[in-house]
Amino acid sequence: MTTEQLVAEIRQKKSFLCIGLDVDLNKIPKHLLALEDPIFEFNKAIIDATHHLCVAYKPNTAFYEAYGIKGWKSLEKTIQYINENHPNIFTIADAKRGDIGNTSTMYAKAFFEDLSFDSVTVAPYMGKDSVEPFLAFEDKHTILLALTSNAGAFDFQTQKVEGKEVYKHVLNTSRKWRNAHNLMYVVGATKAEYLKDIREIIPDSFLLVPGVGAQGGNLQEVCKYGMNSSVGLLINSSRGIIYAGNDENFAEAASKKAKELQLQMNAIL
Repeated sequence: MTTEQLVAEIRQKKSFLCIGLDVDLNKIPKHLLALEDPIFEFNKAIIDATHHLCVAYKPNTAFYEAYGIKGWKSLEKTIQYINENHPNIFTIADAKRGDIGNTSTMYAKAFFEDLSFDSVTVAPYMGKDSVEPFLAFEDKHTILLALTSNAGAFDFQTQKVEGKEVYKHVLNTSRKWRNAHNLMYVVGATKAEYLKDIREIIPDSFLLVPGVGAQGGNLQEVCKYGMNSSVGLLINSSRGIIYAGNDENFAEAASKKAKELQLQMNAIL
C-alpha cells in the first residue's frame, strides 16, 4: 500500500485508528477456546466488527510466536483474511526486528513476501545496514522505533549525546538512508510533549502512536503536536478495544470502543 492510498483511506473513513491484535488466550472469551483456532476466530470477529472504523491493524507477533506453529498459522490466517476482505486496510507486523544485513533481508521477506504485510516495525540500534534491507521493498513501509511509550525509554532514547537526545540522532540519521521515503516512526502517546520537536525533524512522515487508552496517552495532545497536512498519524489502541468485552458480545463491545475513538478523530479532522 502506498502512503497516498493510506491517506485516502483516512480521509474516507474519517479515522486514523489502528487496532492492535494482541491476542492472549487467557483474556479472550472462554467460549472461543473450544474452537479449532480460537486466536483466528477472535481476530476474525474483531475485524468483522471494526473494519469500517479503523484504517490499520497491528498484530504484535510475540502474541502469536508464544503459541508456536499454531500461533504462527493463526497470524497467517489473520493477515490473509484482512488482505482478502479489506485490502484497503494498512497492515503492520509489530515484530521489532533488526539484525545484520542478510538476516534483515530474510526478516523482510518473511513479513513482506510470505505474509504480505504492508509494514513492519524495526529497531534502529544496529544502524543503516540492518534497516535498509527492509526499505528496499517498494510500496512497503519500515516503521522505525524512535521514542517509545514505556518507562524504560528514558534509559537510552532521551539521553544526550553531543548535546542532542539519542532519539533525535536516530531521526536525523535515518533520513539519509536509502529509500528513506518508505520510513515511518513509532512515537509513544505518553511522550506527546516531544512531538513538536519530532515534527521539526520529520514533518512529513507518518507516526505510529501506541499508548492511547490503557497506557494513558491523550489523543488530543498527540494530534495537537503530531498531526500534519496529511494527518500523518496512526493512533494505536489494543487492549482498550479488543478486550472491551469478555462474553459472547465481545465483538460488539470492541466495535463500540472503536467507534468512540473514531468519533473523536472525526471531530479533530
